[in-house]
Amino acid sequence: MSQHDLDIANQTASAARSDINNALQALGSTSSGASAPATTYANMLWYDTNSNILKMRAEANDAWISIGYFDQSADAFRILDDTQVTDTSGTQTGLLGDQTTGAWTTGTGTTESLVSPAKVKAAIDTLAPSQSTAAYAVGTYALAGDYGTGLHNVGDTVAGNTLFSWELYSSSDLRSGTTSATAPATAEGQAQTSFTGTWRWMSAGIQAGTRSRLGLAVRIS
Repeated sequence: MSQHDLDIANQTASAARSDINNALQALGSTSSGASAPATTYANMLWYDTNSNILKMRAEANDAWISIGYFDQSADAFRILDDTQVTDTSGTQTGLLGDQTTGAWTTGTGTTESLVSPAKVKAAIDTLAPSQSTAAYAVGTYALAGDYGTGLHNVGDTVAGNTLFSWELYSSSDLRSGTTSATAPATAEGQAQTSFTGTWRWMSAGIQAGTRSRLGLAVRIS
């Protein structure tokens, strides 16, 4: 470990030789020491033995830039937390570090970074739709009948106030007890539950007469 001002003064030959050797030792040890060199130059390297961090002097020669941590007990190089990843123009493209929980639960940030499992869970819990077990709640499915015209296609959005619940006892038996594909009477064919909200049709409809349809729907709002 050695530091030097890297300036060889005009002196006797033996003193100059000693001065040059000291300067070379400083260069060979990246000016290592527990404190910064007294004389600094732009882009100069200094290994801080107090923190085990390699640093470079800024081009303006007004600050030290930390490059990385050297784990002396494991003889290994470590990347410092919150190190920005950039392209060749200096534009940030990622982050070697973590972000706040809020950045993950908001779910709108685009900076690539490391994240803990706890924050992944927090983001999922915040962003995932609530799965209620209450009948006809958002996210639940129902076998629904619709007394409109024509059949729904898979993916169609349907107003809840046009739907009623059905019960299917067998492949040919609707709640009305009929074995034919005719529209059952209101009191028999419907379980007397009218829907609310907005639903999405999730299956090909079963034609029951000329006006009613039967299919699987999920409530989306």
